[in-house]
Amino acid sequence: MTMPIQHGLQIHPDFFRFVNEELLPLTKLNREAFWQGFASIISDLSPLNRRLLAQRDALQKQIDDWHDQHRHQQFDHTAYKAFLQEIGYLLEEGEDFNIVTNNVDREIAHIAGPQLVVPISNARFALNAVNARWGSLYDALYGTDAIPFSEGLELGAEHNPARAQEAVDVVKNFLDKVFPLSGGSHEEVIRYFIKDQALHAYLLSGVCVELVDQQHCVAIEPGGTGKYAEPRSFVLKNNELHLVVHIDREGLLGKRDPAGINDVELEAAPTVIMDCEDSVAAVDTEDKILVYRNWLGLIQGSLSCDFHKNGKRVNRTMRADRQFTALDGNAYSLPGRALMLNRNVGHLMTCSLILDEKGKEVFEGIVDAVITGLINSLDLQGESSFRNSKRGSIYIVKPKMHGPEEVEFTCNLFTRVEELLRLPADTIKLGIMDEERRTTLNLKECIRAAKSRVVFINTGFLDRTGDEIHTSMHAGAFLPKDDLKAAAWIGAYENWNVDVGLRCGLPGWAQIGKGMWAMPDEMHRMLNEKIVHPRSGASTAWVPSPTAAVLHAMHYHRVKVSEVQKQLRYREPAALDDILDIPLLSEKQQLDSEVITRELQTNIQAILGYVVRWVDQGVGCSKVPNLDGVSLMEDRATLRISSQHIGNWLLHEVCSAEQVRRIMQEMAAVVDKQNANIEGYRPMTKDLENSLAFRAAEELIFNACEHPNGYTEPCLHRNRFLVKHRGELFREAVPVTTPATTSLAS
Repeated sequence: MTMPIQHGLQIHPDFFRFVNEELLPLTKLNREAFWQGFASIISDLSPLNRRLLAQRDALQKQIDDWHDQHRHQQFDHTAYKAFLQEIGYLLEEGEDFNIVTNNVDREIAHIAGPQLVVPISNARFALNAVNARWGSLYDALYGTDAIPFSEGLELGAEHNPARAQEAVDVVKNFLDKVFPLSGGSHEEVIRYFIKDQALHAYLLSGVCVELVDQQHCVAIEPGGTGKYAEPRSFVLKNNELHLVVHIDREGLLGKRDPAGINDVELEAAPTVIMDCEDSVAAVDTEDKILVYRNWLGLIQGSLSCDFHKNGKRVNRTMRADRQFTALDGNAYSLPGRALMLNRNVGHLMTCSLILDEKGKEVFEGIVDAVITGLINSLDLQGESSFRNSKRGSIYIVKPKMHGPEEVEFTCNLFTRVEELLRLPADTIKLGIMDEERRTTLNLKECIRAAKSRVVFINTGFLDRTGDEIHTSMHAGAFLPKDDLKAAAWIGAYENWNVDVGLRCGLPGWAQIGKGMWAMPDEMHRMLNEKIVHPRSGASTAWVPSPTAAVLHAMHYHRVKVSEVQKQLRYREPAALDDILDIPLLSEKQQLDSEVITRELQTNIQAILGYVVRWVDQGVGCSKVPNLDGVSLMEDRATLRISSQHIGNWLLHEVCSAEQVRRIMQEMAAVVDKQNANIEGYRPMTKDLENSLAFRAAEELIFNACEHPNGYTEPCLHRNRFLVKHRGELFREAVPVTTPATTSLAS
């Protein structure tokens, strides 16, 4: 294969054609100048990228050595903190400031609501997510366990009127709480109508009532003529979120409803993160071009997907904006789609799209910034009816940054991209993932480094826990995973993120986010539990599906996050010392052998269930059933914590290598059985020795200490690449740590 050479760079021919033939002609950029500028960015910033990665390794080595030197001493919290400050891991916090990010869209700056994160490589998922700006509350309740599957309320192929009525009752109760009437209940309404630019309703008793707060009703879709004609639909607004009530007395539900309500739609996901990172298995040029091509389709509004559902062919495209009539007669338009942010990859990985002057792969994060930025710049031309940002901004979420210096590097990269694409300064906005320990401890300084760009900070328990374990790997044996969630550090971390965000002036300018609800089939539990996120002051929180977004949106109607944030500014801030409290087993804690076995089984089954799909099938985000049959969302973050946790227990001899290998073989059989009905699935147990998926899982577990910051990407990418391009007949030697070198004693 001949690689085109541009300014010292070797460009993969497929990528070269994609950029030259599909992207650049859509812009006013000169092709020669673009490649020259691209080469300059790579040449100038790659050495700094390598230095930052080397600094991560150097700091980790110093921390490992410190714990080794103090292993048999009582833990001295003061000395530990002083040590972290001495080596530059924990930085001095500067004076207070407020961010100065400009031109932020209202979906980020002013609307509190759910946020979806989806693999951009899957066109169907991406379209579902961008269209999840709106969703039927009736459907979300009827189709999930939010309504119990008890006798008489079964969910089957045929419509169940009793189950539908349960959903209607929940919706009417929700309307009563959020949009109360001046008398009676929405259950008693027999007709809604507009009079004197206000929404009124007749009750079954004959009484005429109206909304307690008429500012809630903002628009209608006009119906028939006459003074008291009911609208086809009316739009309610609360806490900046909209809700549409549809009237259709001939509809499936409307013909049974006294008021003729056939559906209630909620504005569900105001924002969505199109993910190029943790949920995506993109290991070569073919995969990356698919990622970029889908992003191009989303930005242009041209992405579509054909598939079969319930025996019918479906063509899915992006929804247009929605048009209503305001009560004063003027036009009232609502966005039909979620505002899209793009999550680029982090600083660690390289890619085969471009080779540098030495023939080595360039950093994938640099390529992502240039290409997703280039595609995003098309949106700023304002020529499409499918505009993403109405304020002329580009939104890029950057994961896995360690501390303010890496945030500053990202901002410098964005500046270079803006110069290359001839964009105004600070056009590219930054989402900071607070998922690494060094970023958490120095979050204020991380935000300061991006104070004119930051539009997003969030917490993520899984990746953050993975880094917690890897950073303190040599400190001792960690608590079981469930106990980690109850330890002091995690609560302090979650509060610290909000506290710092509030002190830096994020409300009204940027999102403060919380992590994923990982059980997509457990919507009843989600409705009961996830309300803690808006109550914690978070203006957004991640959900695993459009249906979950609809249900979680109910929480943001019940909780006014802006008021919560005002109150939280007066609370005692979370303590840094609590975050530094390493969640280890105490010397007196002796885990029962059954507890250890169950913990290993749970972790290993999850690892194998995810890795086998990643490596063999290229599925970057999976709904994997656990040992109890509960489906959990698994991605590289969950894999990181599980593999690092077992590696930590091996290191500190909580378990043995032989025990882990035996359980791995047992769980491989379990995972094979769980996946038996998946088309094209290759059972691991038929040939464990030659299963690249199984061997990748071994490497992740037994080499946990050696993986940079515990990241799973290098191992997954290498093995997936082998499956794609060489098959399992061409085995590459992957070193697996032997039992003799897995413990500190050896």
